Amino acid sequence: MPDIARLSIRLDDVDPEILRRVEVPVGITLANLHAVIQVVMGWENAHLYAFHVGRSLSWGEPDPDWPDDPTRAAKTVTLAELLIHMKCVKIFEYVYDFGDDWCHTVKLEALAEADTGATYPRLLDAIGACPPEDCGGPCGYAHFLEAIADPSHEDHQEMIAWHGPGFDPSAVDIARIHKALAKYANRRRGKLKPNP
Repeated sequence: MPDIARLSIRLDDVDPEILRRVEVPVGITLANLHAVIQVVMGWENAHLYAFHVGRSLSWGEPDPDWPDDPTRAAKTVTLAELLIHMKCVKIFEYVYDFGDDWCHTVKLEALAEADTGATYPRLLDAIGACPPEDCGGPCGYAHFLEAIADPSHEDHQEMIAWHGPGFDPSAVDIARIHKALAKYANRRRGKLKPNP
């Protein structure tokens, strides 16, 4: 199997579009892929998460208080192993914050050999700003955007006070993402599992 997976990560049910394209080692654990998604999307890693393939396979952080929890530990499974479970359909779901229910469609675009001298994970493209944490999921985000865009909206002042002024849904801080990914890669260097 090649060393690198090129993934597109699309935040579902939001307008305007929010998308990230990244390359990651196929040997990355799902727990580490979660960390990469947090960095590239702009989330704050303040909530639980899960990866789903179809309706029967889930990986995340199993709840120790729920012995029948079907969720498998994300730190024990690599992306390469998840890809084997996917068979022909190369799409899986990443859900962040089970209260706000941010669903991301993750699509395998390609498998490739690593570029000599390249640092992974790496960002290829970014479209759209990450919604503010705890804004209420896609519906809450739509309301937030509507309220901040219209000074006459009944919730305008409340939303500005809550988040602060100047939110631009189309702005992406690419330099921040690259810096955070470089920091992550330096911490992880040599710790990723080899290809299975």
